[in-house]
Amino acid sequence: MTPDRARLRSAVFLATGVLALPALAACSSQDEAGTPTAGQDVAPAARDRVADGGTMNWAVDAMPETLNSFQSDADAGTSRIAGAVLPSMFRLDAMGRPQRNADFLESAEVVEREPKQVVLYKLNQQAVWSDGREVGADDFAAQQRALSGKDSAYWTARNAGYDRIEKIERGENNLEVRVTFNKPYADWRSLFSPLYPKEVMGTPDAFNDGARRKLKVSAGPFAVQEFDSKAEEVTLTRNPRWWGRPAKLSKLVLREVPRSTRAAALAAGKIDLAEIDAPEARRIANAARDQGAQGPLSHGPEARLTPAKALRSWAIANGSDEEAADTEQQARAKSHRAIKKYATEQTGLRSYTVRKSLEPAYTQLALNGTEGPLADDRVRRAVARALDRDELAKAVLSPLGLPAKPVGSHLALAGQQAYADNSGALGDQDTAEARALLADAGWTPGGPLKEPKGKTAGSEADAKKSKSDSGSSGSGSSDSSGSDDSGDSGEDSGDDGTYIVGEDDQKPGDSGTSVLAPAPAAAYQQAALTRQAASLTAHREADKEKKKDPGEHAKQRAEKHSGKHAEKHAKKQDEAKGGAPGAYAPKGTAAPAGDPAAAGGPMAKDGKPLTLRFVLPSGEGSESLRTVADRISRMLEKIGISTETSKVADDSYFKDHIASGQYDLALYSWPATAFPATDARPIFAKPIPAADGSLNVEQNYTRVGTDHIDQLFDQAMGELDEDESRALVKKADARIWAEAGSIPLYQRPQLTAARSNLANAGAFGFQAPNYEDMGFLKPGEKPAAKPAK
Repeated sequence: MTPDRARLRSAVFLATGVLALPALAACSSQDEAGTPTAGQDVAPAARDRVADGGTMNWAVDAMPETLNSFQSDADAGTSRIAGAVLPSMFRLDAMGRPQRNADFLESAEVVEREPKQVVLYKLNQQAVWSDGREVGADDFAAQQRALSGKDSAYWTARNAGYDRIEKIERGENNLEVRVTFNKPYADWRSLFSPLYPKEVMGTPDAFNDGARRKLKVSAGPFAVQEFDSKAEEVTLTRNPRWWGRPAKLSKLVLREVPRSTRAAALAAGKIDLAEIDAPEARRIANAARDQGAQGPLSHGPEARLTPAKALRSWAIANGSDEEAADTEQQARAKSHRAIKKYATEQTGLRSYTVRKSLEPAYTQLALNGTEGPLADDRVRRAVARALDRDELAKAVLSPLGLPAKPVGSHLALAGQQAYADNSGALGDQDTAEARALLADAGWTPGGPLKEPKGKTAGSEADAKKSKSDSGSSGSGSSDSSGSDDSGDSGEDSGDDGTYIVGEDDQKPGDSGTSVLAPAPAAAYQQAALTRQAASLTAHREADKEKKKDPGEHAKQRAEKHSGKHAEKHAKKQDEAKGGAPGAYAPKGTAAPAGDPAAAGGPMAKDGKPLTLRFVLPSGEGSESLRTVADRISRMLEKIGISTETSKVADDSYFKDHIASGQYDLALYSWPATAFPATDARPIFAKPIPAADGSLNVEQNYTRVGTDHIDQLFDQAMGELDEDESRALVKKADARIWAEAGSIPLYQRPQLTAARSNLANAGAFGFQAPNYEDMGFLKPGEKPAAKPAK
């Protein structure tokens, strides 16, 4: 995965069968993609207004374990360094779309499709490695051999795309590279970004160990000067052999600074650029507002000391009880030190500004379809229909001054070419419809309930583990977690606390996790949803084909790509089973009636309540995430679903709970990608039974998938017509919504503290950083209102 893709790495809804789609059908692919919900905020400035020289200190959460992006323990720091020191054939633009990198590539195109796909790369003749050797075909060939998956001696994390390459040859010279594929590959632009020198990729030993702490040869505006594990910093310096725009900075230092100490590090001037959470953002905003103000601060520890508290404290400290007076005097001294420290830090924070955008990642509600109530797709869809996604997005993003819009796709974000909002297929929040779905699944309100004897929707082992691990709290409402997190989620953390798969956990789980196979879904519901998903995408495709070719050729192409055979089969199933289309209960199924008090109460079946285990991380950085969970629990309570919240240690949250399937509901994030056919397939792949009875789930931690979704991904990956490939991706997304294994909620907030005179750096959004343009403004200069060209 490229540095850009690592930043963007990358978990369901249908209305009625006669859903009116005129507006959707009238939209072009470009209209569907739209524009990014929020743009970059990097204080753009033309290069002539940026000073030459200087050192920028950039905070990272942790020192990278390796400098090899293709190893399993590569992280965000690895990608950041690779982007500054290595070639990338394509880079992502502000729309999250791959664009040719002219510093390395004069052109790249598919020159042959039959009998096999051939891509011809023409490299920039000025492109050289730091040792003077030209970047050429030998480097491409070495990287393909290492990542092909044919030699197990290479400890690679992935080989997607490289395993489809048959051979790599020189063209007319070493600057022309001919790549021949043994199978068509739509996402060929994802390859060779980054490109490592053959010195790294040439042998297993060099690949496995040679690039973990050093890169002797590089080719970018910067080069790795020092990897200092003791000082917890990596220093990059200008590359003297760089042929592109010279780097404005003399040095770029990536320094490990934990989130918990980031405000103090900023106040002390130790870092110039750092991702921050909402509390730090508010402190920076308050520091700017308070500049020149007189009197005590209206925030911080001093603001918490009310006149009444101050008078009481003075009375105790000067009272006749010597022991109490001594204790109070110590507390007063400690309080005064805290007030002084806070005020001093606020003065230091005046040198910074907050730059904000939306991360190229979305937070989702994951529903584990392995066993229990959520193995029934009607229950999963009832959960989806209970959620007000607009409310959840606003709760997180509006307090931060960011646009609050729910994400409408599992496979792309607004602005990206593969984006289309397929969420309308399932329908808006509707409590009555949600309860009707539960009724159709056999869940009824009220009535005598048997004691669950400690067993919830999760296993007994889960319940025991959660109690010993973290303190699982009571059931029946969103307050069962025992958390005091309430109010607007956005007030607590700019980072909503969700785990981003592939970033927060370098090894998110064994693909061979042993779980039980999901129970079969109701056939008529599945048929209806498949039919509606097909309807949604068929309208889009029909309009596109009509514009391209109104004659018989268009009809043939639609026949080829619209999946009519599957749709007819789904329709026959629908008619045979008598199911109503959409995420509605079968026609005639009413929401539970009877005793009004019971109708609004908890649902039960066979004397057992409908209770789901909601697993969340317990760390301080996840307050906002837990508040989102609290809101979701309240929404579910309205349709009779109770939740038991288990807060678990951050370091075990993903590995021991999400990846291993020990949850019913969970919140975590997937990064977006410019290449969803390749990158998203393992996330939504149907689990495959292994010989030992376990399931190979790849990265599909909800365990919900279908053969049809897998086929659509495979077709999209092998379709060289880019419009057709994207149409197949959108069709796959509609069917992922239909399965209701995961519900995208909102794009994650991205808050960055930047020194006020730092230009061309901040909240990057989709776009890859332009490392050579980062720097400090010349005295008297100010950033441009719009991005510099």
